[in-house]
Amino acid sequence: LQWETLGRQFVEYEQVAPFLIPEEQQRRLLDFLPLFLKAWEQSAGVIVFPNIQLLASEVSKLLTKEIKRNLNGKPAEEARLALEQLLQQKGEVEDGHLLLKSVYLLSQTDLRTMWNIIGSGLPAALMQCLYLFFTFPLKKTGDDGETSEDDTQTQEMLVKIMLNMYREEQAVEELLAADKLQSLIIATSSLWDQCSHSWKVPTSHVLRTISKTQTKNSIVYLQAVDCIKIAIQNLFKLADTLPACDVCEAASIVLCFVKDSYPISSALLTEFENNDGYQLLLKILLRCEGLQQNEGDLYLDEILGMLTCLTTCGKTELKVSGNIVHPQLPHFDFERTRSSGMTVKNLQAFQVLQSIFQKSNDQHLCGRILAAIGTIWVWDTVNFFLLEWTLQPINQFTDIIHFKPRSVQVQFFRLVASIVLDLSYVPHEILKKVQYLIKENIVPFCTLTALRCLLSMTKKDLLFSDIFRDSGLLGLLLALLRKQAKILRKSAGTHLPGLEEGTEKELNAVMLKMVAALTVGSVRNTVVLKDYGMVPYIKIFLDDECYRSATLSILEQLSVINYEEYMSIIIGALCSSTQGELHLKLDLLKSLLRILESPKSHSAFRTCSGFNGLLSLLSDMEGALRDPPSGLWAAVGQNCILELVFYTLQGITAALHLDPVNSNFFQRNGLFEKMAEDLGSLGCFWTQGERQIPLSLEKTRTFAEFSDVAFCSSEPFPMWLKNCIWILNFLDHMVKGTLHLESYFKERKPEIREASRDNQEGPQAQEEHPVAFKRPGNKLPASAYRLWGNPEEKCEMRDCAIVHPGAVCVMVRLLPKLYKEGHSQLSQEIQCAVVDHIQSLVKSEKSRQVMCGSGLLSTIITSCQDAFRNENHPLNLPLTRVFEKLASQAIEPNVLR
Repeated sequence: LQWETLGRQFVEYEQVAPFLIPEEQQRRLLDFLPLFLKAWEQSAGVIVFPNIQLLASEVSKLLTKEIKRNLNGKPAEEARLALEQLLQQKGEVEDGHLLLKSVYLLSQTDLRTMWNIIGSGLPAALMQCLYLFFTFPLKKTGDDGETSEDDTQTQEMLVKIMLNMYREEQAVEELLAADKLQSLIIATSSLWDQCSHSWKVPTSHVLRTISKTQTKNSIVYLQAVDCIKIAIQNLFKLADTLPACDVCEAASIVLCFVKDSYPISSALLTEFENNDGYQLLLKILLRCEGLQQNEGDLYLDEILGMLTCLTTCGKTELKVSGNIVHPQLPHFDFERTRSSGMTVKNLQAFQVLQSIFQKSNDQHLCGRILAAIGTIWVWDTVNFFLLEWTLQPINQFTDIIHFKPRSVQVQFFRLVASIVLDLSYVPHEILKKVQYLIKENIVPFCTLTALRCLLSMTKKDLLFSDIFRDSGLLGLLLALLRKQAKILRKSAGTHLPGLEEGTEKELNAVMLKMVAALTVGSVRNTVVLKDYGMVPYIKIFLDDECYRSATLSILEQLSVINYEEYMSIIIGALCSSTQGELHLKLDLLKSLLRILESPKSHSAFRTCSGFNGLLSLLSDMEGALRDPPSGLWAAVGQNCILELVFYTLQGITAALHLDPVNSNFFQRNGLFEKMAEDLGSLGCFWTQGERQIPLSLEKTRTFAEFSDVAFCSSEPFPMWLKNCIWILNFLDHMVKGTLHLESYFKERKPEIREASRDNQEGPQAQEEHPVAFKRPGNKLPASAYRLWGNPEEKCEMRDCAIVHPGAVCVMVRLLPKLYKEGHSQLSQEIQCAVVDHIQSLVKSEKSRQVMCGSGLLSTIITSCQDAFRNENHPLNLPLTRVFEKLASQAIEPNVLR
C-alpha cells in the first residue's frame, strides 16, 4: 500500500514537472526522496515501484547537476572541499547526501535502471570526484590534529555506485569524453606517496573494475594520450624513493590495464614493451627483497601473477625443434604432446621471472618465481619444452641453487622431480648437473635435497637404475658410503664431536635409500655393489636404526645373487646382538622372513646355522616374561618381548615350510626339545619342582574361550597366563605350518606411530619402520593388538592336518608348566583346555599317522607323569584318551619299555 501511494505521488510529479520552474521541480523531487527511502527501509530492501527507471534517471541527473555546480570555476582544493560538503551527511540530511543515497540504492536494482543512471552523465561526474578525492588530501584540524577527511559511509556509497556503473561498457565509453580516466591513471603512478591515504584502496578497486571492462575505443583513447608511457616514466621515479610494497601497489594498476586489454588489442602491451616496461617490473620486484612475509604480499603476488599471464601473450607461436635425448620412459612421446593453447609466446616476460631468480636470494621472492614457473607448466605441458629449449631456466638455476635459502632448494628440486613424475620426461642434461652438484657437495643440505629428488625419480621406473648406473652416480654413492662406513667402524662405541650429526647423518641415510632403490629389481646393479667390495661396509650401517631399513633392503637384494652371504650376515648379526638391541633383532627377523618366502633360501638358512641362531635368541630371553618383570626386561615391555618370540618362531616355521630336508634336520637334531626348553624358561611358565595338587574343577573352558577372554574382553587375567596363551597360540599355528602367514601384531590406532618432521623447510625425517610397538618404556595395552583367527574354528572348517608334529610335543612339554602358585584352579583349567585342544588335533587318522615317529607318546609319559599316576588328576582322563588314540595307530618301542 505504501509503494502504491508513492507510485501515485510520482505520477503526479511527472504530470506537473514540465510546467514547473527548475527550482520548484528540484524541490518536489527532493521532497519525494525521503518518502522513497523510508519505504525501502520498511520493506527490507524490496522495491515495488513501476516507474523506477524514470526515477533513477531524474535523481541521477539532479546529482550530476549538483556535482557540476559545486565544481564549476573553483580551484581544485576548493572544489574538493565543496564536494565533501555536498555529499556528506551533517546532522540533518542534506540534499547532496540524499541524492547520493538514493542513487546508491537504485544502482543495485536491475540492468535497465543502471543504464538510465549511466545515461545521466553521472559516470564522468563521479570520475571527476574520485580524481579530486584521491589527488588532493583534505586536511582538517580536530582534537587529534590531522584526521581522516572522508566520511566512511559516504565513501562506501560513492565507490559502490562507481563499481556498479563501470562494470558496463557503456559507462566506460562515457568516461572517454570527460578526459579524466587517463588523468587518474597517471595520478596513481606519480602521486602515490602524496595522495589521500584513505582513497588509495577505493581508487585502486575502481580502476581495476574499469580495466576489466575496457573496450576498443578506451584502448585507442589511452594509447592516443600516451597513458601507459607516461605512467611507466613516473613509476621509474617512484621505484627509487617509495617503499617496495607501495610501488608494487601503484604499478599493479598500470599492469592491469596492459594485461586486461590484450584479448581486445595488443596496443597497450606494445606501448608497455616499447617503453621499458619489463625493466621497470624487474627493478620493482628486485626491490621487494627483504620484505617480511605477508608484507605487501597481495600486490607482489598480483604483479607476479599478471607477469606470468603476459608470458602467454604474443602474436605467434614459438617454434622450437627439441633434441630429445634417449633413453626416455616408455610412455613418453613428444610428438603426441598436445597443446591446450596456453603456451608461452612472450619470452621477454618470462626473462623477467628468470632474471629475478638469478639475481635474488630472497626466500619469499625466489619461492614465488618457482611457483610461477610451475603454474606455467600446468597451463600446458609443452611450455616446459618451449622454455627449456630456448631460455633453459631450470638448467641454469641448477648451477646456482646451492646459493639459495633451504626452502627454495626444497621447492626447486620438487619442481625438477615433477618433470619426471608429472611430465614423464627424463631431462638428461639437468640430471647431469644435479649429479655434479651431489658430487661436489658444496652445501650438504642442498646435496641432501638433490639426492632426495633423484630418489623420487628412481622409484618411478626401473629405467633410472640403468641411467644412474651408467652416469656414474651409483659408483659415486658407493664410494661415499664406503668412506662413511670406515668412520662409523672407527668410532664404534665412542662419540666423536660433530660426527654423524644433523644433515650429514640424514645424507648418509638418503644415500643408502638411493642405493637400495637402484638395486631393487636390478641384478646388474647388485653385482656392481658386490664387485665394489661393498658388502662388508654396507652391513656396518645395520647398527644405527635410521640406516637400518635401507641397509636391509640392500642386503635383501644381495640375496638374489647369493643367499648364503645374506644368511651369514643376518644370522651373524642376530647372534651378536646384545640383550638390549630388541629392535635390531625384530628388524633382522622381519627381513629374514621376507627372504624365506623363497624356497631357494631355505638350504642357505640351514647351512648358515639359522635354526640354532634363532633358538639362541629364545635362550637369551630367559626370564624376560617374568611377572613382575625385572632387570633390563622391565624397561622393554612384555608385548615387545612377545613380538620377538613371535617373529623368532615365525622364522623357524617359514624355514621349515614345505621343506622336508629342513624339517628332518630340525627333528633329527632335537631342536623341538631345545625350543620347548627355551620357551619354558621365558618366565611365564612354572619352573618349580613342587608337585601340583589336583583339584576338582568348578568350570571348564575351551582353549579358544581362554584366548577370547584373555585378549578380547575386560575380564582381568594374570599376565603370566596371557603370555602363556600367546605362546601356545604361536605353537598351535606352527603345528599347522601356518605361523609364518599369520599377523598377530597389528596396529589398531593410527596414533601409534613415530613422529616425523615436515620436509618442507628442513631435512626429511627418516622413513618410519612399520612396527607394531612403541619404543622401550612405552608399553602398549593388550587392546592395541589382536589375535587373527580362532584356531579351533579353523579346525572345524577343514580337516586340520598336522604339518609339524614336533610342535605338538613342545606344547605337551609345556603343559605341566602351565601353573602358578595362588592360581591352582585357573592353572588346571587351562591345562585341561590345552589337552582337549591337542586331542582335537589328533582326531583324524591322517593326523595320527603324521604323529607316528614324532615321539609324542614318550613325551606325554615323561612330561605328565603326575597326571598318569593319579586317577583323580583332571588331566588323567584327557591325556589317556590322547594316548589311546595315538597307541591305536602305532606303539613306539621306547614307550613299551
